[in-house]
Amino acid sequence: MDKKTDINKNTELISDKINEDITQVEEGAVLPLIAMRGIIMFPKMLLHFDVGRDKSILALNEAMKKDRLIMLVGQKDVKVDDPGANDLYKIGVVAEIKQIVKSRTENLRVVVEGRYRAVVNEYESFSPFINAKVARMDLNPVRKNQTAKAEALLRTVKDLFEEYCSLSPRMPNEIIENIIFEDDIVGISEYVAGNIILPMEDKQKILAESSPVKRLELLAAILDKENEILSLEKDIYDKVRDQVDKNQREYYLREQLKAITTELNDGENPTDDAYAFMDEIYKLKLDKAVEEKLINEAERMLRMSPSSSEYAVSRTYLETCLSLPWNKSTKDKINLQKAQQILDKEHYGMKKVKDRIIELLAVRSRTPDINGQIICLVGPPGVGKTSIAKSVAKTMGREYARMSLGGVRDESDIRGHRKTYVGAMPGRIINSIRQAKSNNALILLDEIDKLGNDFRGDPSSALLEVLDSEQNYAFVDHYIEVPFDLSKILFIATANDLSTIPAPLKDRMEIIELSSYTRDEKFNIAKEYLVAKQIKHLGLKASEIKFKDEAILDLIDYYTRESGVRNLEREIASICRKVTRDIVAGETHRVTVDSKLVIKYLGGHKFKPELIGAKDEIGLVNGLAWTSVGGEMLQVEVAVLKGTGKIELTGQLGDVMKESAMAAVSYIRSCADKYGIFPDFYKENDIHLHVPEGAVPKDGPSAGITMCTALISALANIPVKHDVAMTGEITLRGRVLPIGGLKEKAMAAHRAGIKTIIIPKENEPDIELIDEVIRKEINFIAAEHIETVLENALVKTEKPKKTEKTKKTKATDNSKLAYTEE
Repeated sequence: MDKKTDINKNTELISDKINEDITQVEEGAVLPLIAMRGIIMFPKMLLHFDVGRDKSILALNEAMKKDRLIMLVGQKDVKVDDPGANDLYKIGVVAEIKQIVKSRTENLRVVVEGRYRAVVNEYESFSPFINAKVARMDLNPVRKNQTAKAEALLRTVKDLFEEYCSLSPRMPNEIIENIIFEDDIVGISEYVAGNIILPMEDKQKILAESSPVKRLELLAAILDKENEILSLEKDIYDKVRDQVDKNQREYYLREQLKAITTELNDGENPTDDAYAFMDEIYKLKLDKAVEEKLINEAERMLRMSPSSSEYAVSRTYLETCLSLPWNKSTKDKINLQKAQQILDKEHYGMKKVKDRIIELLAVRSRTPDINGQIICLVGPPGVGKTSIAKSVAKTMGREYARMSLGGVRDESDIRGHRKTYVGAMPGRIINSIRQAKSNNALILLDEIDKLGNDFRGDPSSALLEVLDSEQNYAFVDHYIEVPFDLSKILFIATANDLSTIPAPLKDRMEIIELSSYTRDEKFNIAKEYLVAKQIKHLGLKASEIKFKDEAILDLIDYYTRESGVRNLEREIASICRKVTRDIVAGETHRVTVDSKLVIKYLGGHKFKPELIGAKDEIGLVNGLAWTSVGGEMLQVEVAVLKGTGKIELTGQLGDVMKESAMAAVSYIRSCADKYGIFPDFYKENDIHLHVPEGAVPKDGPSAGITMCTALISALANIPVKHDVAMTGEITLRGRVLPIGGLKEKAMAAHRAGIKTIIIPKENEPDIELIDEVIRKEINFIAAEHIETVLENALVKTEKPKKTEKTKKTKATDNSKLAYTEE
């Protein structure tokens, strides 16, 4: 027989025994025990409760088999389903089962009457039900010297109970009368405790106390505390009721005023707008401070004439505030595989950036409430910074808004203008949120490095609060004048140059650098994205125009010179427009664009390829430079002339670059003998160092080893390898220090046909960031000292054999200042 059938059988046995006589339990008898959840039983108390646990039903069955007496003990934690000895109170009540009623469920409704207090001395078993050895526990008698005190406590308890009843009017009159006329100090303590709402722990304390006087003291303290709490509850209720009455009165008066105003204005009520604003404000369920501010503004409108200027200001202000997405947000839809597909479809390359965005989405999926992630994408123009931000918003399912910061010089553009001024409006942050219509949108801070400042304030300082997760949860725009939570918004910034961003603002953002596109990347982007985009944009069909690979490569090499693909797209669009013109004019039906057609449509080549010289030369070294549009070749020329020791630096060199040249000269002077250079070269000769393209300003320390190599080549009359380029800063001791922009410089060297690049030793880890195609075709040499640079850059020549008679003479030729041996 299964357990459920056994329980049903036991229930039938309970019903059969319900009317048998009750016998007195013997001292120390073993009784079945029921653990009471949330209920404390008292002697002489009639109680009904539901029984549902299997052990409790079996205990009832056991009690009905014998004498219908059962031990009821309070359970300390109501959440415990199968209590043990430590989960039950020691002291309880032996009760007589009066009635059992079956319910529709498996539970039983049991009616019991408390007989006397008892203590559990020992638990006999806990299975299949709880059996306990119990002993009767009578109260201590009241001593003669405590009679007066007991009488006083009895009166106190009655008074406190009357006060309790006045504060809790739901108490039945029958119970009140029984307690008022009760003179038994034992009976009153149990009767009061059993019939009022008290915490279970307090009731158990009263039950466990054996001294009647101490019971009354404990009950009086508990009643006093309960009366104090009930009194506070009543005060709170009265205040709430008064407030509700006040609101109803105000509503009634407003309706009367509304009716009167409508009659006076021929059926048109100018206060309808104010009341409509109030209804919208209450519907939004804003924070108390925000709601109070907006309601006060709406109430001001009620007191103003619609023809006044102040009325228009208040109306515009409320319309602006109510148009904000206070409680509107979108749910993030994060699917890493789909996000990767979207990023790969819309952007070619950019592995580092894509990986970081996937990481951001993965973290968001695990911790949706995380704040403070602000990303700044730094890179040259046209590499896809803005489009990456759009893709992130698309992958997350968030609304997108772009805020251009280029040329912003006024702090009010960020924080807004105070509404007291004519033409006041919110700042760009609030306007972007209104545009996005979501309080967790993605907002792009475009061109954050172009912020300016003047006498009107510093907008970059205003952005410090916006981008600080510890402060932006309560951003206050000067116009709306109430806090707005920006912590849920995902900010992504873009910049071209990190050096112009203030340090405190930079510290609040995670910098991700986007490098220039390689030639192969530009080719793939144009072939897979740009051509199809322009064909669709200009109304062409794919069958009407086709670009050959050679045409795209010519556009990259001869018609654009940029780090991104913006100008490349313009040139493709220009060709597509001309093809559209020819097709519409009926001159052709299908065009295949090759190198000849590119020249026909766009004219001759705009840029000549940066190709290295065909032979090794003295005093001419290939340097590398970084610009905002990518890497460039930077040749350095040195000429040594007879003179008075002047050093001429030309080519629009900046201060840092001039200082690098002087450091190179000083290093050569310190070790001239090592390279066979006349020690007094700096006194009797003029040195002219020139960097071509003199119209273009140049600066930075990375040309230090380039200028040093060119000087040594010219002074020692040793040619420099024509297929070697170099970059690195030099010190007075000849150490080679690290530089930046290695990837862009390597791309420029690869474009020019360079076979070897000499870089600082500390830049060796940056080689991994360079495109694999370039790494295979170019040999990178890491140098810690200028000696390594010279060893790999200068052409090795055989030294003439020394004779017994040697005489050092100074060369007379302008380009030969090294010592020769005769």
